[in-house]
Amino acid sequence: MKQRAKHFATSAHHGQRRKSSNAPYITHPVRVAERLEAAGFGEELICAGYLHDVVEDTPYTIEDIKEHFGSHVAYLVAAHTEDKSLRWKERKQHTIDTVRVGGKEIKQLIIADKLDNLLSLEADLANQGDAVWDHFNAPYDQQKWYNQAIAKVMYNGINQEDIPDYFKTYEELVHRIFVS
Repeated sequence: MKQRAKHFATSAHHGQRRKSSNAPYITHPVRVAERLEAAGFGEELICAGYLHDVVEDTPYTIEDIKEHFGSHVAYLVAAHTEDKSLRWKERKQHTIDTVRVGGKEIKQLIIADKLDNLLSLEADLANQGDAVWDHFNAPYDQQKWYNQAIAKVMYNGINQEDIPDYFKTYEELVHRIFVS
């Protein structure tokens, strides 16, 4: 099923590029899925890693995900999918709230995604400097608010044994980019 999810995401994101690096977009979901797999998570969560942006950024729907990958994968993808009809801050507040109250798999998926985004951002900052912020829908101070808020609530309601090492990496990266 993982290979089908990877293929589906690759096809769905065909021709799309990352905001600031111009790399093929699929590199991001692949890294998210690989991080989830390296942390030892199950196949459905790994599939959701590959598929997490499909509904948000392509014509495919949650029903398409459900039809091809089952209810649980669709549930995880839906929990992580932003409503693009909302304003940036409303979308981000919804994600913060989802992380605050979400179950462990939702938290594990969202933080794997946010970590990959920040790792890319850190590399782009090293290469492009502050000009990188011009590629985003919100300026530095709002990005700071968003990432710090995620880091603050990501441990809520999750047992210590369910916290992967990359949560700490995300926390450290938020501090490095937005506090240091």
